[in-house]
Amino acid sequence: MKLKFLLTIALVFSGTLIFSVITGFQDKKPWVVPDKYIKMPNPEKSNPESIKDGKELWVKHCQSCHGKTGHGDGTKAPQLKTEPGDFSLPATQKQSDGSLFYKMSEGRDDMPSFKKKIPEAEDLWSLVNYIRTLKS
Repeated sequence: MKLKFLLTIALVFSGTLIFSVITGFQDKKPWVVPDKYIKMPNPEKSNPESIKDGKELWVKHCQSCHGKTGHGDGTKAPQLKTEPGDFSLPATQKQSDGSLFYKMSEGRDDMPSFKKKIPEAEDLWSLVNYIRTLKS
């Protein structure tokens, strides 16, 4: 009886662990960025005006998921299927400006495409400049 109980507990624990590992890996699937974008330089100079413009766009379009300081803790974050990520960490900050531009433009899964919401490329580039200020 005791052995059966222990085996049941072990089976439930193992199933939970396997499910957690599998769903964790699904959230971390790589986001492939075309070389063209990886190498694309940011044409908008990072200056106070560009950063101010980027911050205004952040508050309007990004903060609800990514949080006020980019830690992925926005009010909508708990409702997402994919983790919004922490933009202050090196994993985001080491990406090229072009990569960030591409991801905002194209979107993926819970991350919407901003081609229509923010149609001016210079605005997206200013948003990239603002994201650079979110370093920890």
